[in-house]
This record gives sequence, structure tokens and C-alpha cells, in this order.
Amino acid sequence: MKLKQSQSPKTKLSPTLKSWFPILQSSTIDLEEVLSEFIVENPFVDIQSNIRQNLPPSAIKNYRRSDIASKRYMSDKIEALSIYEKSLYEMLESQILPPLFPTPISQKIALEIIDNIGDDGYFEGSVSEIANLYGVESHFVENIRLRFSKLDPSGVGAINDVESMIFQLDSFDLDRELYDLCFCLINDLKNHKKYINNRLYTQAMKLISRLKNPPALDYFAADLSVIPDIMINHTSDGFEVSLNDDYYPEIIIDNHIKDSKENAIKVKLKEARDLIDALNMRKSTIKKIGLMLLEYQYDFFIGGSIKPLKLKDIALELGHNPSTISRAIANKYLECNRGIYPLKSFFTAAISDDTSNTSIKDFILDCIKYENKKSPLSDVKILELIENKYQIKMVRRTITKYRKQLNIASSGERKRLYEMEL
Repeated sequence: MKLKQSQSPKTKLSPTLKSWFPILQSSTIDLEEVLSEFIVENPFVDIQSNIRQNLPPSAIKNYRRSDIASKRYMSDKIEALSIYEKSLYEMLESQILPPLFPTPISQKIALEIIDNIGDDGYFEGSVSEIANLYGVESHFVENIRLRFSKLDPSGVGAINDVESMIFQLDSFDLDRELYDLCFCLINDLKNHKKYINNRLYTQAMKLISRLKNPPALDYFAADLSVIPDIMINHTSDGFEVSLNDDYYPEIIIDNHIKDSKENAIKVKLKEARDLIDALNMRKSTIKKIGLMLLEYQYDFFIGGSIKPLKLKDIALELGHNPSTISRAIANKYLECNRGIYPLKSFFTAAISDDTSNTSIKDFILDCIKYENKKSPLSDVKILELIENKYQIKMVRRTITKYRKQLNIASSGERKRLYEMEL
């Protein structure tokens, strides 16, 4: 792993900018407005906007309207803001044609499968229920579902992230040795380092890091797009962390203005230089957080899960208070090969040394997704499944709390809802 970091000494701010936290906390799209508040009465400073140069006004308006993170992959420039002409479901429906789906019954079942694909691209339905609906064997429906591995976007229609990555892997033209290694790594990402001596290991890991998870992230709503603050790119030498400073405003100081009050000039120029220091401190702090996230969450960037991480862990490393780190990650986003994520999503509480509460919540969602609708899982049963899977001890009220945070009804309420659907 290769990290590129430019070290800069810590800068002490004057009392004028002791309240630099708004600069640190603001999103990239709001940064120019926040900086402008500091120069209202300073004739020596001007702010040059790069947001308005690089983005059309409509895009800026859309950004200001949205505070929600998007996992949609975007390039460095305006192309990232383009809106797909077809929705995910329209895209899939347009491909339900021979020879992949040669008969009317295969096409009807394929369309039924599409109706059971969630916004993230995973199949959320029941193969056996679809089989019963059309009077065919379950293996016939499953065979049709597996043909979705040939559709675009690749990976859609899989039942989980591992199968989705296998679907995507099948879309590459790889030689057998590289394919087999990628297949093994995808199924054992947690222990990927045991394959490190394989001559194709680096190539395989780089390829896996390009796979999309979830598979439909390119079709997430366009109006939820955001400007990423940190870019983590997978290069031939490893990973590179950089700031997305194309959209940062530039602070310009004019030293040629004349004023009869020499002391007043010195004060205003000092305030202007302090403002530049504050902006540089923001950049430096966010860049360092990006480097630390790569170190702590390395498994995520190669296709694994997010590990437990607390604000104080990063704060201790960087010599800041946790409150400063909290401000630094607010309204900020990170772009990597897997998509765009809010920085705060990388900080999760630990259930055990290797298990975060995010992992537990994801497991609860999966349990509910595939539960027997005639006999929904109780919180006690979910607790039992979690303790068996993760080999940890929890209490039922924690499961109940997580279920409510996920807006999932109780087992009794879900049973009534299922009955109403039927």
C-alpha cells in the first residue's frame, strides 16, 4: 500500500479566526459562502469561485437542495451529474428478449424477478413463491434468475454481495487462472492476505476493488449527487489519497489598496492571511482523515465490510479533540472505486473487536428479507441467529432498538402486513 501525503506544520490561528470551525464543518458546496462571511468588511480579500466555473447553475441548485449522501459513482467533472435516460427497471425490462429469454414463460418469470429487485439491485423475492405462481419447478425459476448475470448493469439480480461480485466477475474477459483467484478472494475476502504470494494477487485485488457494491449504485437518484471531498484511487502502486480541490474557492489578497490608516491595513491583511491559513488547515485535516480511514478501513476499500471505528481513535492519531473530528467529517463525502460514501458512515460503534453495529444491522435486514412470511422472526430468534453467526453475546433489547432504527415492524405487525399482501 502506497500513501501520498504532504505534511504541513500546524498553524495557530489568531483570535480573529478562532471560530474557524464553520470553515471546517461546511460542505464543499457551502464553503464559498462561509468564507465570504469572514471578508464582508475586508477590502483586501476576494474569493474566486471554482464551483461556479466547474458546475452549471442547475447543478449547484440541486446540490444545495440535497443533504443526503449518494453512492453513485461520479467522475472528476460535470459528466458525473448526468441523469440516466432509463431507470434501473426500464433498463432491465428492455433486455428481457431472446435468445437469453426465448419463451413467453421465461420472459414472464424474468419480469416477475425484476419486480422483486430492490433499489440497490439485489433480488429480494422468493424463488419458490414465483415458481408456485407460474406452476413451474423452483430450479426453473432459479435458472432464469441466474441469467441476470448476463444483463446490464452487471451484478443486478444477485441475492447478496458475494454473488453480485461473482456476476460482475463473469462479465470480464479473464484467463482461467486470474478468474479462479478472483473467485477465491471474493468468497474469502476477510482472509485475502493468505493469497498474497500468488503472482496475480495485486492484479486480482485491483480488479475486485472496481466491482460495485451495491450493484445498482449507478442508478441511485441523480438529485442526491454530492461533491466528494476525498478521493481514494486504486493505482498500480496501491492506493492514493487526494483532496478533490477542483471545487475549492481561491482566496486572493490585494496588497495594493491604499489607506491612510496604516495599522488598520495591517490588521485587515493579517485577517486575510489567517483566512488562508484556516482554509489550508481544513484541507490538511480532511486529507489526514482520508489517510487514516484508508489505514483503518483498508478491508472496505478492497471489497470487504466497514470495521468498528470511533471518532476518538482518529482524534488521538491526529492530535485533535473528537469534537473537531466530528466537525471535520460533517457534510463530507469520500469517493473510491466502490462509490461515494458520507465520511460519517466509516465510523461505527463496536459490538466486538471485529464486529460493528453496522454489520449487525445489515444482518438483521437480511434476516427480515428472507424470513418465512407465515412465521416472521421474533427479536429473540434474531438474537439467537446473531449470537450463533458472530459468536458474541447481546441482549434482546439491543436487537429491538436496532430493528426500530431500521424502521422494521415487530414480528406480529409484519405477520399482519404479510397477510394483507396475500
